[in-house]
Formats: sequence, structure tokens, C-alpha cells
Amino acid sequence: MSLHAQLSPEAEARMRAQRRNSTISSLLISVLAVVLVALILFLFTIKGFFVSTPKIVTYASSLEEIDTTQKKTVNTQIQRQTSAPSSNIAKVIASTTPSAVSVPVPDFEAEEPSLDFGSTDDFGEGVGTEGLGAGTFEAIPSTLRKRCSHEDRIQRLRENGGTKECEDAVVKALDWILATQNKNGSWCDKWQVGMTGFSLLTYLGHCETPLSPKYGDSVINGINYLVSISEKNNGRLAQNLKDRHWPYEHAIAAYGLAEAYTFCNQLNVLDLVPGLEKAVLASGQYIIDNQHEGGSWEYEFRTKTRGNDKRGGDNSIGAWMLQALKACKTTGLEFKKMNACIREALNYMEENFDSRAGSIPYTGKRVRNGYPYGPLAGAGALSFQIWGKSSHRITRKSLDHVSEKFPFDWGTKNSNLYALYYNAQAMINEGGSRWGKFNEMFLPSVLAHQDKDGSWKTFGQKPAFSP
Repeated sequence: MSLHAQLSPEAEARMRAQRRNSTISSLLISVLAVVLVALILFLFTIKGFFVSTPKIVTYASSLEEIDTTQKKTVNTQIQRQTSAPSSNIAKVIASTTPSAVSVPVPDFEAEEPSLDFGSTDDFGEGVGTEGLGAGTFEAIPSTLRKRCSHEDRIQRLRENGGTKECEDAVVKALDWILATQNKNGSWCDKWQVGMTGFSLLTYLGHCETPLSPKYGDSVINGINYLVSISEKNNGRLAQNLKDRHWPYEHAIAAYGLAEAYTFCNQLNVLDLVPGLEKAVLASGQYIIDNQHEGGSWEYEFRTKTRGNDKRGGDNSIGAWMLQALKACKTTGLEFKKMNACIREALNYMEENFDSRAGSIPYTGKRVRNGYPYGPLAGAGALSFQIWGKSSHRITRKSLDHVSEKFPFDWGTKNSNLYALYYNAQAMINEGGSRWGKFNEMFLPSVLAHQDKDGSWKTFGQKPAFSP
């Protein structure tokens, strides 16, 4: 027999009601717990959406790119007179510490570009220094920009067989040029216009611009002197227009002015050299407009053949004109009939090239007797190189001639400095083993024969513009 306890109906009803309440309470507690956890997570999550993102404010500079290797600013309110440049011009320059980081600019060569030159990255190699100032060199060909990086220059100097002594020799030469400038901004007693052009090219080749701390005033005075000559002679650059050799002076001075304009324009300091743009346009256009009908250029800037004179032009003069026009092209200024002028000049050289001698002649179709080493071989090679024709047969054969037949022994009949000017440029543009061999030949001699004052003796040779 078993005993069982039995609840009354009222007790069972209360028990069921209590169980329902307990179940409902448990469910509510569970739901509330889930909601609470979700709320906590939501608060952590939503916090990130309401954190204010700091604003980044940028300022667009008016300069496209600034070379931070060395920057200087200049007080451009100074006015300088072109007729009487001062030797003690006040100039305020602020220099910052140069960066140790250099961004390399790749060099490349298009074998046969048109004469329109979209990129203008086509100058031969140059070397430069600390004359870099405010502004941007972005629009300048890369090889010109490289002049203005000391680190880049020293690196390229070493890569091309140079030494520290080379840089020291250049600085000594620049100091000599600085010390020998005339009060009117020119150089030398004779051929002052041409010699001033040479001096400017030497400064600019080392990136000594109007903002150069040491040489800036000298650069400005030289530019102003040439601008004053241009204004006086309606664009013709020569000391004596009655001398038949004056086209040499004009070409060299126009070359220097055009390079000066390229730098000054990009440095935004054209106001320091008023009249420079006008002088460049006038001198460059004069070269184009007075090309000889034969294709080259002649003494006195003759444009027509006279009597039995069938020269058709003089390549010694023509090579200078082609260099000047290349510098004019690089300015970005507009010159009428530039492309046609260059084609005719190069065609003249090609038509008269002496393949047996491996050189262009002074004039006509034969290399002049008495010049066994073809002093214009390098001139022909350089003329074609700077206009984008490094693979042309004249370039190749001329470089063959320079490599195989051009000796150089300072102070003897073989030390033809006029030929060396062209040969050295053409060979370093060529590069490689040819340049290495050529450099080993002439560099020690050049360094050994520099005088203590920074100059070199010419051994009684005539100036380059009266061979």
C-alpha cells in the first residue's frame, strides 16, 4: 500500500500561476540582458562615427616644383640700369641648409626627333654649382638642371673620370673671371662682346646665376652689358660691326644671353636683368634672318654669293650659330623659321662633309690644308649631337676621326685649343670607352698647365673667332 499526497485544486491553480510568472520573469531578464549587452556594444561602436576627423589644409604653390638642394630668395625690388651696371649691387639672399637627398633625373636620347622638340630634354652634358635660387627648374632640360646640384655634379664628375682637382680648377678659373671683369660688365680689351659671352657661358655652365652668392653680381653685370650692346645695335652683338669677324662675337654672345634667359626665367628674376628677353629674341632672330643662301653663315653676315666666291658659308662660324640657336630654342621663346634654318645648316654640313678626312671643312668640300687633325671634326659631331642626331653618319665618322687622329700635347703644335673646345664636348656626349681614352689624354695636361691665378695660356694662338 502506498501513500500519495494530493494537492487541492486551488493549490494547483496557484502553483501553475507561480510557474507562469517565473517563466515570464526569466524570459524578461534574458531579453533585458541581451539588450544591455547590445547597448554597450553599440555605444563603443557608434563612438567612432562621431569622432571629428581633423581637416588637412593644403596650399597650392605658384611654383610647380622647388629644388630643395639649395634655395635662396632675392629682393626683386632692386632696379638695375642696363647701360651702367654696378659692381656693388645690393641683393638680399636667404639660404637654407641643402638637402642630402637628390632625386635623379633620367637622361634619354631620341635618335632622330623632329626639330620641334616637345620635351627640350636634349642639351649636352653640363656641370654646375651652388648658384641655385628661388624658383623652379622643372622646365629646364634635365642636363641643365643637374648643373645646380653639387652632389649630382660631383657624382657625375667621378663617373666620367674626373677628380676633386677638376672641381678645384673650375672654381679657380671662375675666381679669375670674377677678378678680371671690366667696370662696364665686359671682359678683356678686345672682342669684349664675344669674351663676355664666353664668361657668361662659363658661369652658367657651373650654375652661377644672378642669385649666386659669390658670382651673382658679376653675372648680372655681364648680362646687362650684352643687353646694352643689343639695344645700341638693334639686336646685333659685336664691339665693332665693321670688323668682318663680328658674326663670331654675335653667336657667342647670343648663346650666352639665351642660356642666361632660360635660368633667369625659371628663377623668376628677369626683373634683375631688364631687356634680356628682348635681346635674346632680337639676336636669335638676326641669326635666322641672315643665314647665307648656301645654308651656313658667312663673315660680315653676308647672305649672298659674291662674284667667284662660292663658299656658301663658313662652318667655323656656322657651328657657333647652331649652338646659339639651340640655346634660343631651349628658352621656349618664339623664333620665326627656326626649324627650316636648322635643316638648311645641317644639310650644308652634310653636303660638304669630307668622308676621307672624317671632318666637315671650314668651307666648300675639302678640309683645308695645314690642318691635319681636322679641328672642325668635333664641331661637326657636336652640331649634329645637340640637334638630336647622335647616330648620324657625320657624328659617327667625326668621332672616329677625333678618337684615332687627334693628339693633344699642351704647348705644342698639337695643342689646338679651338679643336679641343669641340672635341671634348663631343666625346663626353659620346661617353663610354671613347670618352675614357680621350679624357686620359687631355685631362692631366689641362690640370697641369693651369696658372696659379686660375687662367691658362693660349700660346699665341688667335682667338676662336678669327681662325
